[in-house]
Amino acid sequence: MGDLLRKAVTDQTSLGLKAKASMDAGKFVPDDVVIGMIEERITAPAAANGFILDGFPRNVVQAEALNAMLHEHDLDLDCVVFLDVSENLLVERLSGRLLCRACGFGFHRHYSPPREEGRCDRCGGELYQRDDDREDVIVQRLHVYQEQTAPLLDYYSHQPFFRTVSADIGVDEVYKRLVLAIKDAG
Repeated sequence: MGDLLRKAVTDQTSLGLKAKASMDAGKFVPDDVVIGMIEERITAPAAANGFILDGFPRNVVQAEALNAMLHEHDLDLDCVVFLDVSENLLVERLSGRLLCRACGFGFHRHYSPPREEGRCDRCGGELYQRDDDREDVIVQRLHVYQEQTAPLLDYYSHQPFFRTVSADIGVDEVYKRLVLAIKDAG
């Protein structure tokens, strides 16, 4: 979802401009904006063979809107995965992310640092931290998460396609567990 939002912001679409102010303040983008973007995406030809929604829905209103959209287009959810990670580790992971201004390649200060500080290994471009990856913004996002997103666990947890994957472990092991969870739900 984040990539979809950032692309809309970069492209300065009408929905993207509405999203930017919320993202910069560490708040969730308004439901109507997000739902409009999701509907465009799931009805696009590129989604004809399926799609993955990462970071959506963020609240029960969005989940209900998603269900209505899917029903309208004769689609179903195959799997919903909750990645369970401690807040401290989440702050460390998010606040350490760096991106190249030139090519967009990603690094992490601790887990996958560039060879030369501040420079991209691929193209030599300048590395930067996104505004929404600052620790103060992340902490604000976590407060919003507790208020708005945590209720989704109750919403989906009783569904047969709901899975929880521990994400307090390394990336490779999380990936393996995620793939198994999706296969198990299907």
